Amino acid sequence: MAQRELARAGVGPAEAEARFIVEHVSGYDTGEWLEIADAAPPARAERELRDLLRRRVAGEPLQYVLGGWEFRGLDLFVDRRVLIPRPETEYVVEVALEEAARSGLRRSRRGVAFAEPSVAAAAPAPVADIGTGSGAIAIAIAAELPDVTVWATDVSEDALAVARANVSGCAATRVRIGAAGDWFDPLPTALRGSFRLIVSNPPYVAEHEVAGLPEEVAAHEPRGALVSGPSGTEAIETLLARAPDWLAPGASFVCEIAAHQAGAMVEHARALGYHEVIVRDDLTGRPRVLVARAG
Repeated sequence: MAQRELARAGVGPAEAEARFIVEHVSGYDTGEWLEIADAAPPARAERELRDLLRRRVAGEPLQYVLGGWEFRGLDLFVDRRVLIPRPETEYVVEVALEEAARSGLRRSRRGVAFAEPSVAAAAPAPVADIGTGSGAIAIAIAAELPDVTVWATDVSEDALAVARANVSGCAATRVRIGAAGDWFDPLPTALRGSFRLIVSNPPYVAEHEVAGLPEEVAAHEPRGALVSGPSGTEAIETLLARAPDWLAPGASFVCEIAAHQAGAMVEHARALGYHEVIVRDDLTGRPRVLVARAG
């Protein structure tokens, strides 16, 4: 039923999305469906299935319909208060972890760092996720860097509520979330100049580009997390300008960008005095991650 209804509405891939929705409602993976094939579904489950299908057919993104999505092996809660975690941002985390390892921070197998005690002789190294949204980046970094504390900031109290829920749900005890505030403002001033890594997935869509976004994105995801301003680079430029005050010598600022912004942002970072600036291509070969290393 679910697949047929999605296909009729032009939602696709209908089979895959129907499987996600039915698994969510039933609590059973597809491999277990034969075990319950002869069982009549509870009336409440039928009502929930119809409601979720109605929302998906109306254009609401699948991730919001399900109320969650996987990000680098983490099961995260998401709703319309935050951007949907995407594969491009998973690659941003990978680049950030490589930069952390380059600076001497120890990396563990994915997820192990949550339970692994720190072996650092001193206090955990500070790392920041600026504009954390759902907390996906901060939690993913904490999951693989056992010797760090990740400070996550966001101007939106709504977004921070989602991030706090995810920190709790993932038992990410080394992620710190304070009050809402603009970019670096919520960070403890005592940590100025000591961050070993700063990561951000800021708004980078220009106002005139909104009309070209997929309808699901433009109509449902939070505009403030998508749109930076007339040029689309306003937030990136602000972060590049302010990050050096917080970075330790030799540390890196890692930022997700749009492909067409790469050249201009490299030049902007170099003009600000960063020691080394590169752009990493994502898995599709498109420029995606700006890396600016402090001197």
